[in-house]
Amino acid sequence: MRTAYRVETVRAAEAALMARLPEGALMQRAAAGLAAACCSLLGKGRVYGARVALLVGSGDNGGDALYAGARLARRGAGVTAVLLGDRAHEGGLAALRAAGGRVVDSAHDDPFEPLAAADLVLDGITGIGGRGGLRPDAVPVARAARGSDAVVVAVDLPSGVDADTGEVAGEALRADVTVTFGTYKPGLLVDPARSYAGALRLVDIGLGGELPGVADLEALQHQDVARLLPVPGAESDKYRRGVLGVVAGSARYPGAAVLAVEGALRGGAGAVRYVGPAADAVIAAHPETLVHPGPPDRAGRVQAWVVGPGLGDEPGVAEVLASDVPVLVDADGLRGLDPALVRARSAPTVLTPHAGEAAALLGATREDVEAGRLVAVRELAARFGATVLLKGSTTLVCGPGTEAAAGGAVRVNPTGTGWLATAGSGDVLSGLAGSLLAAGLRPVDAASCAAYLHGLAARRASGGGPVTAGEVAGALGGAWRDVTAGL
Repeated sequence: MRTAYRVETVRAAEAALMARLPEGALMQRAAAGLAAACCSLLGKGRVYGARVALLVGSGDNGGDALYAGARLARRGAGVTAVLLGDRAHEGGLAALRAAGGRVVDSAHDDPFEPLAAADLVLDGITGIGGRGGLRPDAVPVARAARGSDAVVVAVDLPSGVDADTGEVAGEALRADVTVTFGTYKPGLLVDPARSYAGALRLVDIGLGGELPGVADLEALQHQDVARLLPVPGAESDKYRRGVLGVVAGSARYPGAAVLAVEGALRGGAGAVRYVGPAADAVIAAHPETLVHPGPPDRAGRVQAWVVGPGLGDEPGVAEVLASDVPVLVDADGLRGLDPALVRARSAPTVLTPHAGEAAALLGATREDVEAGRLVAVRELAARFGATVLLKGSTTLVCGPGTEAAAGGAVRVNPTGTGWLATAGSGDVLSGLAGSLLAAGLRPVDAASCAAYLHGLAARRASGGGPVTAGEVAGALGGAWRDVTAGL
C-alpha cells in the first residue's frame, strides 16, 4: 500500500531522526537519492557533459538541489544554480562551487540563459511548507523552465502546490518527475496537484520507523485489493455471496438501471433484486435479475441496497434509507439528501457524488470542490456520518466523520483513465460497490475496491481510446482476475 503523510507529521519524523544522526546526514541522504534519480533520467553514459540547471529557493529543498547538483558536477555535468530566494543553503552552495558548479543570482544576473541550454532542471524553489503558489519573481523563471526542452524534476514536491491538500492556489511549476523523500505527501496523490507531479519516485531516507502507523492518505495496490475481495467457498450459495437490491432507473433513464444491475452482477453479487420502472429493460439485458414492482421493503431479503442511478423523481430513497442494511446512494438519490436522515441510520451508508453533486450537498461551487477535493470529501463524510466516494480525476474515499477524527486514512484511487468520464460509468460503479457491500466488506473497503476495479476495467476496455460504460462493465471480470492472479 502506498501511504502519504501531512507536512506536520513528516517534519516531526524528520526531527526525531535527525536527533540521532550526524548534522546534515538526512539532507545528504536526500541529495544522494535525488542525484541518482537524475542520473537515471539523463541516461547511462550521458551525465558527463550534461547541462543541469538548479532553481534554488531559500528552504531546505534548495539545499537538497545544491548538494545533488554538486554530486552531478563531480560526475562531469555542467551545473548552474539559479538563486531565487533571499538566501540559499550555505553548505550546499559551498559544495556546488567546490565541485565546479556555477552560481547565478537572479536578482543581478540573467536567470534564463542556463535554462535555455539545460538538459535537466531541478526545481528546488519551494518545499513542502510552501503555500499559495509561486512568488511573482519566480514565475517567469518557472515558465522558462517549463518552456524549455529540459526534463523538469521536482525536489520533494512541485513548487507552488499544497503538500497537504493537493490544492494549487496560484502559479506552479509542472514537473515531468517528482523525487520525494521519506514518504509520499498527500498533494502528490490528489488532483489538481497530482497532475503537476509527473512520475513519482520515492527515496528512502530512513523515516519509516518514525512515522505513525495510520497514514493521512493511502492508495491500495493490487495485493491490497486482492486480500479484500470476497472469494466464494465450496459451501457458498447466492445468499451467502450477497444479495443486492437495486432501486434505479426511470422511464427517461432505463439504461441507468441496466448498467447498475450489470455492475452488481459482474461484481460478484450472488443475486440482484431490482425494484423500479425499468424492469423490462433490466430483464431483457440480464434475465437472471429478480424483479419486483415495489416498494423496496416488499422485494425480498437483501444484504445491501443501491438507490439513485437514473431514478429521476421516482420514489424509493426514503424507503431504502429506512432499512437496516448498508445502503449506497448515488446520482438522483443524492438530490436534497438530508444529513440528519443519514446520520440517524443504524446501518452504514455510502454516498458516491461527483464534484457537482458534492458541491450541492455542501452548498459550495463545483470549482471549490475540484480545487480542494481532499477537504470536500472529509467535510462530506463528517457532515453525513457516512462513507463518501468522491468521483473525479482523483477518486477519494473517506470514512464517516468519527472514523476520520479517530485517525482513519482517506483512500485515493490510483487506477482509471480520462476516458472513464462517460455517461453511465458511475452507474456501473454503484452496482459494483453495492455488490461488495452485500458480500460483507466494510464500506470503506467496498467503495475503494470498487473504484480500483472500475478504473482498472476502464483501462483494459479503453486501450487508450474511447470506451462506453457497457464496455467498462464487460471488462470487470478481467480486472478482477488481474488483481487476484497472484493469490
